[in-house]
Amino acid sequence: MNLPALTLILTLTLPGAASTALAQAAPSRLDTVLTRGTLRACTPGDYKPYSYQRPDGQFEGIDIDMAQSLAQSLGVKLSYVKTSWSNLMSDFAAQCDIGIGGISTTLERQKQAFFTQPYAIDGKTPIVRCDDLSRYQTLEQIDQPATRVIFNPGGTNERFAKQHFSRAVLTMYPDNVTIFGQILAGKADVMVTDSSETRLQQKLHPGLCAVHPDQPFQYGEKAWLLPRGDTVFQQYVDQWLHLTRATGEYQTISDKWLR
Repeated sequence: MNLPALTLILTLTLPGAASTALAQAAPSRLDTVLTRGTLRACTPGDYKPYSYQRPDGQFEGIDIDMAQSLAQSLGVKLSYVKTSWSNLMSDFAAQCDIGIGGISTTLERQKQAFFTQPYAIDGKTPIVRCDDLSRYQTLEQIDQPATRVIFNPGGTNERFAKQHFSRAVLTMYPDNVTIFGQILAGKADVMVTDSSETRLQQKLHPGLCAVHPDQPFQYGEKAWLLPRGDTVFQQYVDQWLHLTRATGEYQTISDKWLR
């Protein structure tokens, strides 16, 4: 049997091995980042404590500190691409190596990108005026015609509100930074968002209280976006993330912003 025929037989009978070989030969974003010397991070920059763009243009938060750590591990610079929750996936695919900023894992996003292993467990819970704490404990209590539910567009907060509240008055508010002031001002009653955000916002806005943040309405995870199909880059970022958690680096960064 000649060599070309043998190669054909092996390719046909060992598709897994052939696929592995092809995957190993494909270029990885890891090599691209190292060659470029820059790690490009897409982030909405409006979600404390994960990523917030200050008035002076600088970004800060848990995910920002962590992204700087990842860039340092690669020996490259870190640059940011400002995006929005509505445009996150398209901007990420077109311009970025990682997507950061308190991103919740969803199957819809998984269709378009890889996720890292989760670095935080979270879930949706309400934040309300403290005087109304007992009024909005359950989904049924919230979903009443007299309740004004406010949410920011383009992400899981909007999806949750539209899925669970059919009788309440729903209001989309474009600015995720000032949205909590709408509740304090009496222009809205409830926002349902991630429990980690409610804990922080009740500290930043006296008069607002998180509703049972230790028992959210549903299970959620925080992770980073990575290019779909690039297992080499995914394995590097996951290993780095594992080590930051094992050494306590992640906990130190998280405590800096949450305590």
